[in-house]
Amino acid sequence: MKVTELEHPSHPNHILMLKSSDTPYKCDGCKELGFGPCFECEDCNFHLHEECALASKSSYHPLFRRCELIFHEETYGGRYCDACGKDVLGFVYQCTHDNAHDLHPCCLKLQPKIINDGFVLHLSDKVPSKCLKCNSREISRGITGWSYVSSCGEFCYHVACVKDLVLENWRNGYFNGDNNNGSAQTSNLALMRIASPSNEVARRKGRLGSKDIKFWRIAKMVLKLIISAIFGDPTGGIAIIVESLVSQY
Repeated sequence: MKVTELEHPSHPNHILMLKSSDTPYKCDGCKELGFGPCFECEDCNFHLHEECALASKSSYHPLFRRCELIFHEETYGGRYCDACGKDVLGFVYQCTHDNAHDLHPCCLKLQPKIINDGFVLHLSDKVPSKCLKCNSREISRGITGWSYVSSCGEFCYHVACVKDLVLENWRNGYFNGDNNNGSAQTSNLALMRIASPSNEVARRKGRLGSKDIKFWRIAKMVLKLIISAIFGDPTGGIAIIVESLVSQY
């Protein structure tokens, strides 16, 4: 039976109810962005990803086969998530090795394989080609991070790059209507950055041939699948915006 309400030690004074949020939220457990269903205290504006609220004491991941990952509500020492490269600011799974691996709860739960209409994406810690968003194999400071890569190896997006761009637009208010810097058209142009390819390819946009156009159509579909894999299937107004992000290039 699906858990729909619970008491959680991180918010001991109120019961948390499972709800589907119509707007993005910041998880008070791992401090990362979330879409869709979450455990919420409306009185306190407190949210937890399902993965954070229902975290197990320990877990395993196929990319770290020899590691038992222990759940911690906090950690110390400037840790970063091996999957997305983001700093660990709250809930985390960590192994006990000298060079310990760290994973945000949501990154631990990323689907190892995405299949859509026969198209297959694999979650990988080894990047066979450059990320279509940043045009690089590394995300930062020598960190490769994890990527979703197509079986053919042509389509690759860093988990970090997708998270970065969605987070940036959320902070700018484009998901909740807080941005007042111009018309809806201006907002849509800013949101297009999530779906567009690297700057190098964007500069060639006017000279793309039929094969290139087909390639980027597939790349947009791949990106949409990855957004859903990272943040959960968006609903309501979020779904409409995400759909527009991947349809305007």
